[in-house]
Amino acid sequence: MLNHHSLSAKTSRLKNANPATQKRKDRLAIAVIWLAAGVTVGFLLWVMWYILSNGLSHVDWSFISSNYTTIGKESGIWPMIVSTLYMVVASIAVAAPLGIMTAIYLTEYAKVGSRLVKVIRFCTESLAGIPSIIYGLFGMTFFVVILGFGYSILSGALTLSILILPVIIRTTEEALMAVPQTYREGSYGLGASKIYTIWRLILPSAMPGIVTAIILSVGRVIGESAPVFMTAGMVARIPDSVFDSGRTLTVHLYKLTQELYTVHEWNQAYGTATVLIIVVLVINLITKLIASRFNTATY
Repeated sequence: MLNHHSLSAKTSRLKNANPATQKRKDRLAIAVIWLAAGVTVGFLLWVMWYILSNGLSHVDWSFISSNYTTIGKESGIWPMIVSTLYMVVASIAVAAPLGIMTAIYLTEYAKVGSRLVKVIRFCTESLAGIPSIIYGLFGMTFFVVILGFGYSILSGALTLSILILPVIIRTTEEALMAVPQTYREGSYGLGASKIYTIWRLILPSAMPGIVTAIILSVGRVIGESAPVFMTAGMVARIPDSVFDSGRTLTVHLYKLTQELYTVHEWNQAYGTATVLIIVVLVINLITKLIASRFNTATY
């Protein structure tokens, strides 16, 4: 009865509200929303402009393609670019199948509200809230020491794959849940098996959301530094395999910020930050194009 009376009171107040006052409130709310969006975009553009304006003049082909030495004249970042690509590919190759299959299990096979589902989601949320430095400590103890992989791309990639698993699982799960139930019912009605329905119908329909999960994961892998230098090391050379140590762009930038004593070192830091931003933008554009292609093919 109390809820009914309060709802009736709110309805009567809305009916008796002054239209002009209501319009002013609506305009104020819209203005606040646009202001919040503008501030967010403004911060992004300001950061990008500040880095690019200070770093683009120091980025050339020699800076990108040459090696890095602490004594000689060469001060390029090619080894760091290669190490970053190694790290991204290896991390996604491990985390994406695990995360997608876990999301498929949670949405298509697990009983709704079961204890196992609650445990998996609790573990996923807990992993998402752990500081990245803890992942680095775990990776250094388990992958580097116990399993004997040493400071290597493999140790760093396995550590980062655990770090990005929650992002892939939750985003993929939401994408799968967004697929209309009628798709499944229609497929089962035509006699298709569950595996066939998931593989040929559900996954293609959810592919834009899955690609979004991979985009977010790639950005997280590129942006991490603490778990990487604790597991992959800081060797500034091109790794011959995933069992070699390497220095990613983010770790290289962190290393440079510890040695900003000369103008040349400042230029190196700004140039590296510029390349890092450009790499992230290019990866995002490519994955967005792939997602749009899947979206077009689905609909």
